[in-house]
Amino acid sequence: MEELKPKRVSESKTEHVQIVLFEHLNGYNRLFGGKLVEWIDVVAAVVARRHSNRNVTTASIDNLQFQEPAHINDTVVLQGRITYTGNTSIEVRVDTFVERLSGEKTLINRAYLVLVALDENEKPVPVPPLILETDEDKEEWQAAKRRNELRKQRRIEKY
Repeated sequence: MEELKPKRVSESKTEHVQIVLFEHLNGYNRLFGGKLVEWIDVVAAVVARRHSNRNVTTASIDNLQFQEPAHINDTVVLQGRITYTGNTSIEVRVDTFVERLSGEKTLINRAYLVLVALDENEKPVPVPPLILETDEDKEEWQAAKRRNELRKQRRIEKY
């Protein structure tokens, strides 16, 4: 098996920008949480695909915190970055902001997702190691290790 070349966090960072339209609203005229989760999942998948050069599947979403709403005509900016790599899994953090016309951004959501890289037969395959360059990269890695242990404790047993 060939050695996978490590990659930097910066090589897979992804940003998606969306204007909130009527079709994205819930009954309270706010961005529907499920629509935001869809956008978050897509951003996380792009980050993981860029890192692994593979198709991926979402294994878990956690720490999904809705801090503030987004409203009609708001510009929503989603920024994804890798925080951790396991053998076949990749943890991705997606931060969601509302961007004002002035350019000022307010964090409205932070989510952590775990995705698994897949081969042509949809079986998990190893992912490249992660190069940690910044203090933020290193802090996220340590926090991700703790989150990974908590996930293992919460894992649903197969019957």
